[in-house]
Amino acid sequence: MGVVVPLEEDRGRGHNAVAQLQALVAAEMEAVNEFIRERMASEVPMVPELASHLINSGGKRLRPMLTIASSRMCGYTGKDHIKLAATVEFLHTATLLHDDVVDESDLRRGKRTARTIWGNQASVLVGDFLLGRAFKLMVETKSLRALEIISDAASIIAEGEVMQLAAAKDTGTTEDAYLRVISAKTAALFAAATEIGAVISGRNGSEAAALESYGRNLGIAFQLVDDALDYGGRAASLGKNVGDDFREGKITLPVVLAFRRGTAEERAFWQRTLQEGNRQDGDLEKAVEFMQRHSALEDTTSRARHYGAIAIDALAIFPESEYRDALTLLVEFCINRNH
Repeated sequence: MGVVVPLEEDRGRGHNAVAQLQALVAAEMEAVNEFIRERMASEVPMVPELASHLINSGGKRLRPMLTIASSRMCGYTGKDHIKLAATVEFLHTATLLHDDVVDESDLRRGKRTARTIWGNQASVLVGDFLLGRAFKLMVETKSLRALEIISDAASIIAEGEVMQLAAAKDTGTTEDAYLRVISAKTAALFAAATEIGAVISGRNGSEAAALESYGRNLGIAFQLVDDALDYGGRAASLGKNVGDDFREGKITLPVVLAFRRGTAEERAFWQRTLQEGNRQDGDLEKAVEFMQRHSALEDTTSRARHYGAIAIDALAIFPESEYRDALTLLVEFCINRNH
């Protein structure tokens, strides 16, 4: 029942996977970071101040690294992958700013969220500013296909947020419905980040499709592990409070599984705490107990492994390279991480 918190051996391999990818793209990521700093500039002081708060808060920059690595794996030798990687990070940051407002979150990566410092209105507006910057960068690359992919992703992410809002506190949510939410809300940007790497390299056929599949399935696995960690992780590692999803009344896969497999009494508990919002002291511990009783955390992680395996298989059409190796190992990190 402790499967969610990874073994030390798995954790070490995961960190090595990230370190390997970071080493491969280090020079290009420095260029991406410089580009981000340059394009965050604004005559309105609050804009770069608020944006920098989140962008410089210690995230791993997985999504822009995926763009760099996928383009390099496809043999790209130009410079536009730097702009597209920055675009991906701007879009990701904008969605985080909006997410924190919608979810009323107080912590992000262990720090106070922008909304708790500058307020909800400023957070939403600076998120909109970053979206504008992202689309300007895409236009500069002059790749209509890349523009189409990222524009579609931005729309799909927004749809995912609305779907999640509509399903909020609904204990009748099915696993299929929840997977549709995270496929849109999380996986769409992973898929776009990797697919555009093939597109700007002129690989618009099976290789672009393979990288879209890799990113999408990696994104689903990443979110499923996030769901499990919210009930089985450690606050110090997560950079947020364990049980935030529970306190916010979110219906995630561990809840869906525990509710479906539970007794009538247990279902009444989930309806009281999540659907009605009537939570009492000790309810989080009881929620974890029910999840463990019905293997909900273990099976959520098992689902993540399934999607991770699909992601790895998608890379098989590419010739062996250090970039393919790094992207393969990254799947292991996303599944075995503890934060």
